[in-house]
Amino acid sequence: MMGPAHSLSGAAAWLGVGAAAAAAGHPMPWPVLLCGALICAGAALAPDLDHKAATISRAFGPLSRWLCEIVDKLSYAVYKATRKKGDPRRSGGHRTLTHTWLWAVLIGAGASAAAIAGGRWAVLAILFAHMVLAIEGLLWRAARGSSSDILVWLLAATSAWILAGILDKPGNGSDWLFTAPGQEYLWLGLPIVLGALVHDIGDALTVSGCPILWPIPVGRKRWYPVGPPKAIRFRAGSWVELKVLMPVFMVLGGVGCAGALNFI
Repeated sequence: MMGPAHSLSGAAAWLGVGAAAAAAGHPMPWPVLLCGALICAGAALAPDLDHKAATISRAFGPLSRWLCEIVDKLSYAVYKATRKKGDPRRSGGHRTLTHTWLWAVLIGAGASAAAIAGGRWAVLAILFAHMVLAIEGLLWRAARGSSSDILVWLLAATSAWILAGILDKPGNGSDWLFTAPGQEYLWLGLPIVLGALVHDIGDALTVSGCPILWPIPVGRKRWYPVGPPKAIRFRAGSWVELKVLMPVFMVLGGVGCAGALNFI
């Protein structure tokens, strides 16, 4: 799928988690619901860091373009080193390593560890990076073009600073779900994992499928392209994505938000 649909699906997924958490007796404070939805919307773009034309590859200027090249080469090297006889030959690393459940878990766990070890500045960095991606994904028309990059960064930095300040206040969610001393912001990794997995599931619905299960082999393939029957798959950017899925994500997100805030 394209960036806007990925971001919408990520936000909707976290809002759905908020509704489920409320139903299970662990309601999210509204700052956690809001921050988690934005982080998840941003994280739902992150797996495409292996593609030089993706939104994330230009979101942070030369830094993200340089990182994109590294991740693409790393992903390609891992693909070549682990492919089985049934896996096709490739010339690049797109939709390989960063599109797997293992990558999602490792990135989320790394973010949680960084938030605990690095304290407030690590939390601000995580929030800033994902705010930039969320703005690029959810407000793609307004954020399009290199001239808007600085405005996007300023908006993301301001948002990250304000949201971190709100979360730090007692009862606002810095210790949501993990309440032991020293576990503040441990939950930050959850929307990152969820966003990456939602991205992978979205890509699995497209023509090419997605190797979510790697490194678990399926038959003669280790990079098996998981997806529904090919007859019901669609091409990225097609009318199915724009006219059907994106409105569905908006509705589901609204319902999830209402459930998380106990309006329904």
